Amino acid sequence: MSGRSYTLRVWRQKGPRQKGALAEYKIGDITPDMSILETLDLLNDQLTKSGDDPIAFDSDCREGICGTCGLVVDGVAHGPKLATTTCELRMRHFPNGATITIEPFRAAAFPMVKDLVVDRTAFDRIMQAGGYISVNTGSAPEANTILVPKEQADLAMDAAACIGCGACVAACPNASASLFVSAKIAQFAFLPQGQGEAKRRALNMIERMDQENFGACSNHGECEAVCPKEISISHIAKMRREYLKAALAPAPGDSASSGPG
Repeated sequence: MSGRSYTLRVWRQKGPRQKGALAEYKIGDITPDMSILETLDLLNDQLTKSGDDPIAFDSDCREGICGTCGLVVDGVAHGPKLATTTCELRMRHFPNGATITIEPFRAAAFPMVKDLVVDRTAFDRIMQAGGYISVNTGSAPEANTILVPKEQADLAMDAAACIGCGACVAACPNASASLFVSAKIAQFAFLPQGQGEAKRRALNMIERMDQENFGACSNHGECEAVCPKEISISHIAKMRREYLKAALAPAPGDSASSGPG
């Protein structure tokens, strides 16, 4: 084979109740510009041709936008390159001949499905609990009807950059979802359009996060370090302030929960 060659140590597990283990594969004909997902594609072609079960892993847009891909590469969620999703991680980031260990995101709230695939729908349920605003529909309003200071708009956009990949959970020693939840709360909390449901949003989303068995945030900062969109942990402080305001003065019909992790 031409090109680069690698040894891939990949987590294989037939199902959630089966015992898993790392399996080792040799692969060649790899170009530096190939992504690690494309390398897995090539390996799956080889496995399929030899009659073996291909490796299950998640991917969709492969452009660093959708948040679908998520692997732990050499012990780091999304791999060793900062501000990079798994699908953007290129083989040039690894020396020729290297051994690369690829594992799934591990957290009690992300149950195993198969091989490198875990169930991250807990994030969807948190969003359903309050990650939205209610507005009247109709023709589009004039852009300057609601004035938003640039500083507030920038903070909201920074939070809204979160793609919900789950790397923050995989990296946190407590498997906390606080960075994800805080970003989804903050993206509305900074804008006037999000104030109508601000109290209900903070209470419901944090309560749902606790129900989904995510751990508590202890400010390690690992979540921020691996986030492909560089979401700041300052949003966690914002989330806690929003929760405290809601708990001390809940809106009619709202009830306080046990509090953020």
